[in-house]
Amino acid sequence: MTNRPQKQEGVGHVFAAARYSLGGVKRLWRETAFQHETLAFGLIIGIFVFAGAPLWGFVGAVLLYLLTASIEALNTAVEELTDHASPHYSKMAEHAKDLGSFAVFCLLLANGVWAAYVLASLWGWAA
Repeated sequence: MTNRPQKQEGVGHVFAAARYSLGGVKRLWRETAFQHETLAFGLIIGIFVFAGAPLWGFVGAVLLYLLTASIEALNTAVEELTDHASPHYSKMAEHAKDLGSFAVFCLLLANGVWAAYVLASLWGWAA
């Protein structure tokens, strides 16, 4: 077992946190779901550009994407910890993974609803 690195303080803490975050992004990028979510975000942005969406539409899409990415990261963390703590099948592990998946699903729906609302507003279909 490897010893835990010493906790950084001051400016070193900022750089260490940035390294940890970069490590998280690298790990998350190996998840197919995250790749698909990033692709969908790129498509939404492309459609918004093509349709001439207002700035508030882009801001909402970016915020929802960041929220989706953060929940996907937490879902991946739950899955990794669950697989480590319960390498064999257990109902509790299944529930933990299902709940994480549902959280991501809710945000995917929110992204879709937002994109539809922005486009409907552009086309005069929304109030």
